[in-house]
Amino acid sequence: MTTERLWQPSADTIADARMTDFLQQVNSQHQQALANYHDLYQWSINNDETFWSMIWDYFAVIGDKGDTIVTDKDKLPGAQWFPNAQLNFAENLLRDRDDKVALIFRGENGARQQLTYSELYQQVAQFAESLKQRGVGKGDRVAAMMPNCIETIVAMLATTSLGAVWSSCSPDFGVQGVLDRFGQVEPKVMLTVDGYFYNGKNLNIKDKVSDIMAELPSVECLVLVNFSDQSDRISNDKVVSWEDFIDNSATHIDFVRTDFNHPLYIMFSSGTTGVPKCIVHGAGGTLLQHLKEHGLHTDLHAEDVLFYFTTCGWMMWNWLVSGLAHGASLVLFDGSPFAPEPEFLWDVADEEGISVFGTSAKYLAAQEKAEVKPRESHELEKLRAILTTGSVLPPESFDYVYRDIKQDVCLSSISGGTDIVSCFALGCPILPVYRGELQCRGLGLAVNVYNDQGKPVQGEKGELVCENSFPCMPIGFWNDKDGSRYSKAYFERFENTWAHGDFAELTQHDGVIIYGRSDAVLNPGGVRIGTAEIYRQVEKVDEVLESIAVGQQYQDDERVVLFVRLRDGIELDDELRQKIAKTIRANATPRHVPAVILQVSDIPRTISGKIVELAVRNVIHGEPVKNTDALANPEALDEFRQRPELS
Repeated sequence: MTTERLWQPSADTIADARMTDFLQQVNSQHQQALANYHDLYQWSINNDETFWSMIWDYFAVIGDKGDTIVTDKDKLPGAQWFPNAQLNFAENLLRDRDDKVALIFRGENGARQQLTYSELYQQVAQFAESLKQRGVGKGDRVAAMMPNCIETIVAMLATTSLGAVWSSCSPDFGVQGVLDRFGQVEPKVMLTVDGYFYNGKNLNIKDKVSDIMAELPSVECLVLVNFSDQSDRISNDKVVSWEDFIDNSATHIDFVRTDFNHPLYIMFSSGTTGVPKCIVHGAGGTLLQHLKEHGLHTDLHAEDVLFYFTTCGWMMWNWLVSGLAHGASLVLFDGSPFAPEPEFLWDVADEEGISVFGTSAKYLAAQEKAEVKPRESHELEKLRAILTTGSVLPPESFDYVYRDIKQDVCLSSISGGTDIVSCFALGCPILPVYRGELQCRGLGLAVNVYNDQGKPVQGEKGELVCENSFPCMPIGFWNDKDGSRYSKAYFERFENTWAHGDFAELTQHDGVIIYGRSDAVLNPGGVRIGTAEIYRQVEKVDEVLESIAVGQQYQDDERVVLFVRLRDGIELDDELRQKIAKTIRANATPRHVPAVILQVSDIPRTISGKIVELAVRNVIHGEPVKNTDALANPEALDEFRQRPELS
């Protein structure tokens, strides 16, 4: 199948890209004759020790690399990258200490703040000194239930400057959702806010925080940030305000260098099928991978302004923050992306000169449904790249970007996850963009697609895997002493190979297409169908805002059940059902046509915005959903229970 090329980098763009410079350095230092990205990619996986050592040197990592690059390289799990290295993550993000803007905060309520690199260093020094005075040191945990604001980044950098471990979620998490996460990691210090803004509302979380503190005995101090000017305060003798907590006399940071694989972040799986897995990421692996992804795959420079629409409960926040290592200015946003109006984030892009705009696939789909056309209303002069992740970006959204946002822009759909705090497939500034495809596999990662027999295939759908070890593999899971849960999560399916859980395809361009999560793949009549293949067609129908498809066990087989959320005032009738079915049949196959189509008023999703097919599948089969606190809207599941149409 031939796909349409939508964008081609100019000769100047290719010549000026860091990726090109890096390729040329490989050629000169290692007597190669690499001609393009695909040559460079193959070299990087054939020579992965040399490659990762070059990444350290190319981006001038502050620290001691040590004399060994990797031990047990071919052991998955078990490989140890840079076992003798010493470094500090925060030191590498705070290398710039000048008057250039580091952070810009924009709130949906009109708030704007900014901090220069010198001011950021100063505030981190003050917070770090206070943490130290409270007894926080190497290996201790600091947790935050915070908006995506400046204070959150200050606290993270202060925590990691001491060799302590950072964990975060957003303030819209429920009590049990927070306890399921932070209760496992037992933080010594916690941060939160008095309230937060969303969709025009100022939401007080005082009672929620009190309930959480009652169940988190490990917390010795709760630092409270005055974010939304709530008049009533949390009554707890462990509470101290941000202003009273920080040590204003501190001016210097004593960065504590740690092993390469010392814990940096504890991150959490979505937790929709049980208590979330606590995934531990190391300082060195996270740093090297993010330097590579920002510096080479995103071509991020100090003059860039980087934005990603994310909360602190999603790994894209951790990814965004690492842009500081390149001296870029970061734009932080907290609130509803449609408040006060659907165009608001494009207003911010113009006002702040955003050059790299990151968001979710769902945001772009919602913008198109709302008939937002920034190309007609905004300058977007500095915008050169749009990144999307969170779910599959359908080909129609590629069309929307180039038709209604900007023609000369590199649209990079990226895919990876919390599991690796980064990407397996992502963008490349020196490659063209093909409709519906992720541009490339990430340097240094031997990404492949396996069929059911465990054989690599191209041009066929299968399981996305990684065949080699890499520095940003998790250290392991928290409190998984023998590593059994970690091994089961990624290495049980294929021996000595990371199985990521995505249903995917390698294309003729060496790009990647993602069809959805493997565990949500539909199997009517034994034919495997990725849910994204159905969503792509359904959401072409103008009456449909969004949809969710699951498989239902039915008469010794599986049938596809589709639930749709429609525009206000529209009711699902037989005529609309036929229109949906006809659209799917005409553009996919008869196998893709749902056996049953039902209307719901809302689609259940995680707090980071991902729809939860497994939870819906459990509900329609009368099985329990183990952890509804992981959902942003658990009440939405009620509409899926005991539907007579499914009996």
